[in-house]
Amino acid sequence: MDIDFPFHFDQRGRVAETGYANHVLDLIEQLLFTTPGERVMRPDFGCGLLDLVFEPNSPELAAAVQASAEGALHRWLGDLITVQHLEVTAEESTLRIEIGYILLATGERREDVITGRAA
Repeated sequence: MDIDFPFHFDQRGRVAETGYANHVLDLIEQLLFTTPGERVMRPDFGCGLLDLVFEPNSPELAAAVQASAEGALHRWLGDLITVQHLEVTAEESTLRIEIGYILLATGERREDVITGRAA
């Protein structure tokens, strides 16, 4: 078992745990929504998708976001997953990310939808 994110305690008062697949999904969320420069010892970690919520939608922006997110996933999580597809859409103050990937440790194929809201 892995530690659940965000860090919290379960009903028994112990550190909450989660399974491997959910742990990897937590890592994906952390990577996509962390702004580069936010982590002290890893200033280039992250993708910063939330910074783009209020940018005007355009095919060029969508392509740039897609390339940035796929590059970050490959760089930081390439030893855990193989991304099969990734689609990022912005509607008002909400980002919707559809991601299909394979967990390399188990061979399991996953399809997840992640949403994030701008503060």
